[in-house]
Amino acid sequence: MVKKIVIVGGVAGGASAAARLRRISEDVEIVMFERGEYISFANCGLPYFIGETIKERNELIVQTVEGMAKKFNMTIRTLSEVMSINRKEQTVTVKNLKTGEIYDETYDRLLLSPGAKPIVPTISGMDENESVFTLRNIPDTDRIKSFVDERKPKKAVVVGGGFIGIEMAENLHRRGLDVTIVEMAQQTMTPIDYEMACLLHNHIREKGVKLVLENGVKAFQDRGKKIVLSDGTILETDLTILSIGVQPENDLAKKAELSIGEKGGIIVNEYLQTSDENIYAVGDAIEVTNVLNGEKTQLPLAGPANRQGRIAANNMMGKREKYEGVLGTSIAKVFDLTVAVTGNNEKTLKRLGISYEVIHIHPLSHAGYYPGAMPINLKFIFDKETGKIYGAQAVGMEGVDKRIDVLATAIKGGLTVEDLTNVELAYAPPYSSAKDPVNMAGYVASNIRLGDLEQIQWYDVDQVKHKGIIIDVREEEELTVGKIEGSFNIPLGQLREKISLLPKQQPIYVYCQVGLRGYIAYRILKSNGFNVKNIDGGWMTYAAYRSDQMAKSQQKREMVI
Repeated sequence: MVKKIVIVGGVAGGASAAARLRRISEDVEIVMFERGEYISFANCGLPYFIGETIKERNELIVQTVEGMAKKFNMTIRTLSEVMSINRKEQTVTVKNLKTGEIYDETYDRLLLSPGAKPIVPTISGMDENESVFTLRNIPDTDRIKSFVDERKPKKAVVVGGGFIGIEMAENLHRRGLDVTIVEMAQQTMTPIDYEMACLLHNHIREKGVKLVLENGVKAFQDRGKKIVLSDGTILETDLTILSIGVQPENDLAKKAELSIGEKGGIIVNEYLQTSDENIYAVGDAIEVTNVLNGEKTQLPLAGPANRQGRIAANNMMGKREKYEGVLGTSIAKVFDLTVAVTGNNEKTLKRLGISYEVIHIHPLSHAGYYPGAMPINLKFIFDKETGKIYGAQAVGMEGVDKRIDVLATAIKGGLTVEDLTNVELAYAPPYSSAKDPVNMAGYVASNIRLGDLEQIQWYDVDQVKHKGIIIDVREEEELTVGKIEGSFNIPLGQLREKISLLPKQQPIYVYCQVGLRGYIAYRILKSNGFNVKNIDGGWMTYAAYRSDQMAKSQQKREMVI
């Protein structure tokens, strides 16, 4: 019988486990140790407090120590570091960071929820720099906000273009700083694919934030006032945020000789047990399984950590509930845009050698005749042979969240692309269209599965320019926004009357603004015996890529000058 459970670390995983344990049993003794001062705070809200969107610091505190201890009848010891685990004796050695006292605490079951820590590389000159920060917890937030409030910096560099990096860039920009994002990869937001990230890149630049891609930080100079990049470029800054990524806090588990994965995460089984049956682990510190491809990964997100905490609590108390793994569903605000993703991206499927098909559609967030409708850029990935849904990505100003949530639910429920055509979703003009974007993704994907549509991708366009004819079926006035170089304009309404002018011995590639008229043109030409393919996503998908490439080229020219 389990009489005493010790929890190492609070926040999402540890705190949710503690609350669940008490709901299961009024008798079990619960002791939580937290190295820091706070046990339950809103990690995801930290950048928005710095940016003063969230006005009051107390709003970041989800549970106080006193409040949680009383509400759940548990012992909470903050500023207490668990230094080691004696698995044989089932004790932990704890150091009181206020008094220096070291003592042992017994347990029947132990839960590790230490989280993850920011990756801080060794960079020349960083030791002499007082203006470099990382963001993980409330004390970090206090330091950054105090620096901005008191020092009044004018320029900031954010190193890393992931979720936290982008959110910090936006919030520092909101505070009036001239912000530059430096990212070593060719894109920001790596959970999405490059062409979708291009939509974010263009928007970030439009907002006045500089974006330096495919470049890293080589050194700091002048006590952090200057940053030397890998290519020799020097950036001036008053404040630097390192947001390169995080790594699991696994030191305690390593000392206890628990099994650790190749990427540093604590290995757990389907019941969230470590290699010691009496020790469980949850949250950012563990290795989880991607449910779509079986690959081991880390996913530092609050939603999965909360679920894991609940399941681990159940299992520590004798239940046998399995944790099934993750889809990687996530969402972020990027100035006026929302970006969201679920399932596997194209990069992952390509790396794993999994056959897939991709479509890009750009439906409106709600009925076009109702004011305020905005386009949703939706990428949908599926198996052409079986109709299995692999993943989706979306970028837009409105309606992104609910479409990704529906698609995440569809993946979890094992729905196919054909099932999406039959999903009955709520419709009224202010909220959606009679054919919701989710339905539209199903229709287009089904057309491909039926053989009613053949297409090429945005990255194929530059390769096929000299192998065939590219026809733009938009109206002439639409060409002012740009067109694919070398394409010929034949508006869709004129295609049938000019069809005799087109050669049947050459490949033809058609496109429009978003893909729908291109599909209609494809059907017309295909029915008349032409060798034709549609350019997926139309001009809007291709243009995002081209705009990003042009901005990169312009930036390189300016750096040379």
